[in-house]
Amino acid sequence: MGMLSLHPPPRFHTNRFDSVHCSTRPHLSLFWPTPQRNHLRVRRFSVPGATEDGFVVVEDDLKALLQVLPRDLREKLQNEPRRDQLLEVILDLGRRPEARYLGEPGGKYLRDKEISLEELKEAQNVVGEFGGDNRAGVEGTLHRISAIRSRKGLIVGLTCRVGRAVSGHVDMVRDLLEYKESILFLGRPGVGKTTVMREIARVLADELHKRVVIVDTSNEIGGDGDIPHVAIGGARRMQVREPSMQHRVMIEAVENHMPEVVIVDEIGTEAEALACRSIAERGVMLIGTAHGDRLANIIKNPTLSDLVGGVETVTLGDDEARARCSQKSILERKAPPTFPFLIEMRERNYWVTHRTERSVDMLLVGKKPLVETAPRTAEAQRPWETMATEKLGIKIEKNPHESKIADLGVRQWPK
Repeated sequence: MGMLSLHPPPRFHTNRFDSVHCSTRPHLSLFWPTPQRNHLRVRRFSVPGATEDGFVVVEDDLKALLQVLPRDLREKLQNEPRRDQLLEVILDLGRRPEARYLGEPGGKYLRDKEISLEELKEAQNVVGEFGGDNRAGVEGTLHRISAIRSRKGLIVGLTCRVGRAVSGHVDMVRDLLEYKESILFLGRPGVGKTTVMREIARVLADELHKRVVIVDTSNEIGGDGDIPHVAIGGARRMQVREPSMQHRVMIEAVENHMPEVVIVDEIGTEAEALACRSIAERGVMLIGTAHGDRLANIIKNPTLSDLVGGVETVTLGDDEARARCSQKSILERKAPPTFPFLIEMRERNYWVTHRTERSVDMLLVGKKPLVETAPRTAEAQRPWETMATEKLGIKIEKNPHESKIADLGVRQWPK
């Protein structure tokens, strides 16, 4: 039996792994990452705790956010049994106020009376000045208030987003953090990207003892105010005066403060994508987020495609085209990806992890990557059986007998 190429020490997964073979050429092994290993994995698991999606809320300080709302709405939400699931409150001029909750489509109207201009002005007085991105925070908390303005510059709507310090996310990617490669988190708004950044910053700084600098453009990761929220642990935070300056502050962080890890939220411009590549080329680990639903969204986005290596059109010779059984003009990845790992946050507790280089290459030729699923529930807590090999000098994990991996013909080591 052939040897497996193993790199980092394994982490202990609770429960089994179910693998789905979606490729014409099986090359799945049990360890991550290696050139032969599956380059995409799916993880859906929960941790016993307070929230429905399985994570444990550490702090939300909801009372501070409720002070922004009109008195009747504040009193109603204070007595709301689902307040722990509150996601945001919408205040739009001339419309009924609306509350939105985690895991629920649509929203719930809080009263029949519409929001008045006076109520919006009172809320604005509590919040204070909004930044150039029309965002503000509640000092000492993780909450965010975003404004909608009229053509005359008047505030006609507010989105009051609840910010929470939540634990349990890092368990899904701790092995990747220890591997010291850059990771890009991809997801739609509201799926929890910023919350994950916050906990990753704390774990990297306090548990893995890294020099971590957060480029916090809207003060969402470290909270509003000049003193960072305790949720980021010992990580340092650099604030950004204007959103358009984010890429400059990213470079400044590397040049002035000697970080081992730079964390940046909402990469959205070509200048920021180029700054990410510059930082990665200097040997600094990057943890970032971007809006999108799938890896294919980034590949097709000309502004952000450089994050995954970029795409170019290549013309093949006749012999090469015949050998590949393809057209003469094909799409290929242009360069190594800035982020070797990309995680699609499909849901708050359902993530898909790509080995970016291999996944991009397969998607460009129309193939589907292999998938590894890792369900975890409170009822199933059996750990992976660990084995040791003196020859390789590392620990490896042996597939439990009840796992479905063996049914798919996956190689086990040791046999």
